Amino acid sequence: MLKVKVNESQEYEVTSKKEGWYLNDELFDGDLVQLGPQNYHVIWKDRSFNVEVVEYDATAKQASLKINGHLLTISAKNRFDLLLESMGMSQAVNNKINEIKAPMPGLIQSIAVKEGDAVQKGDTLLVLVAMKMENAIKAPGEATVKTIRTEAGSSVEKNQVLIEFA
Repeated sequence: MLKVKVNESQEYEVTSKKEGWYLNDELFDGDLVQLGPQNYHVIWKDRSFNVEVVEYDATAKQASLKINGHLLTISAKNRFDLLLESMGMSQAVNNKINEIKAPMPGLIQSIAVKEGDAVQKGDTLLVLVAMKMENAIKAPGEATVKTIRTEAGSSVEKNQVLIEFA
């Protein structure tokens, strides 16, 4: 499932099912033909659309499309993005992080860093056990560990600060 926002205003839910693609729970019964590497022709609801992909950023999940001569900005969020957003961690990917908070209550199984360590995006910082599952908490970007506010074996609550960065 994807949540797609057009020009930061209109929002659509796109879902893939056995029968095909759904747009806001309505089956997409149109026709899509790729004309070139960046060009498509779409027929939908008895209308014809010429679509050109002007710019595409897979990492940011954003695209600029020219549809029948009108420029549109498209951004998408997948299930993982929506889960992070529901946990209050959606900005963790975009902004400089000053601290890591516990995403859920649990038990700190191990801590893989120490104060003063330089970490890179994706490095495991610690392991949080919740509901019998190990959750590796990873660094959201490059940073230096300033303070570790927990220890292995301790229980933590949701949103409790675990690590601060310099």
